[in-house]
Amino acid sequence: MILVRTASHRLPRVLGWGGALAAALAILTASPALAARPSHGGGGGGGSSSTTGHDVSYPQCGGSLPSGQAFGIVGVNDGLANTLNPCLGPSSSYPSYTQSELYWAVADSSGKASQPEASLYVNTADPGSGVSDWPTSSTKGDPYGQCAVSGSPLVGADSPACAWQYGYNKAAQDASWLASAANGINGQETTAPVPSSPSAYPWWLDVETANSWQSGSSGLAMNVADLQGMVAALTAEGAQVGIYSTSYQWGQVTGGSTYTVNTSLFGLPDWIPGARKLSAAISNCQQTSFTGGSVQLTQWFSKPYDSDYAC
Repeated sequence: MILVRTASHRLPRVLGWGGALAAALAILTASPALAARPSHGGGGGGGSSSTTGHDVSYPQCGGSLPSGQAFGIVGVNDGLANTLNPCLGPSSSYPSYTQSELYWAVADSSGKASQPEASLYVNTADPGSGVSDWPTSSTKGDPYGQCAVSGSPLVGADSPACAWQYGYNKAAQDASWLASAANGINGQETTAPVPSSPSAYPWWLDVETANSWQSGSSGLAMNVADLQGMVAALTAEGAQVGIYSTSYQWGQVTGGSTYTVNTSLFGLPDWIPGARKLSAAISNCQQTSFTGGSVQLTQWFSKPYDSDYAC
């Protein structure tokens, strides 16, 4: 259940705890459940019903996935913001469409909830200029200007412009990975077509303190810019975007409403983790939104799969 990665800005899912307890336990990270691969008709778990679903990602590669859920949420990444979940679609390690988590969510979920059959979540991070894929130039749409330091030999330094572009690049890459996974599935199986367009899915940005983030007031501003870049890339594709986090972690990464109130992050839907059972997840629907939006999903830990409640 507890996964800790140390390489670069690798970020497994954490089980947020909210409030003061979150502050004490924020260093813990948890996967969306150590389940497995899509063997369709695999066991349920977690109280599947018309209002509940499951979320899965790379830790679930290799075994059966749940069935009977109203909706499924699939991780695009392999723990890092710049790595691919090998089970998203057919891959060299998992070549069959029946092993695809994306196919599981689309084909095995009933869609009988306020959530669609399939949604996606992506890892996020703002590692700064020390990583090899940090941008050195900006697209025309970068609201913070050019990813360069005027009058300096440093190009691609730490700046809001570069952070925005990094987030934009990672989300654009995620969208490309979705298309590739869907096309790979549809090339093998045609009775249940899997949409390849980002606009066909809600996207959740996984924002956790276990990830790599910049610090201090200037760092918070760059983290916000990074997440804005991700939102910009996905909304440009017509996708709806929400945030997976807790109030504590959101505040630690972004500074909360002080830094986000006049940005594209303010008012986004929330997906709140931290519950240990369904009744607590239902209660968490009444939490105040940390983004200033609305709480649409809550998560609770259930063996062998993490489960989710549609508020």
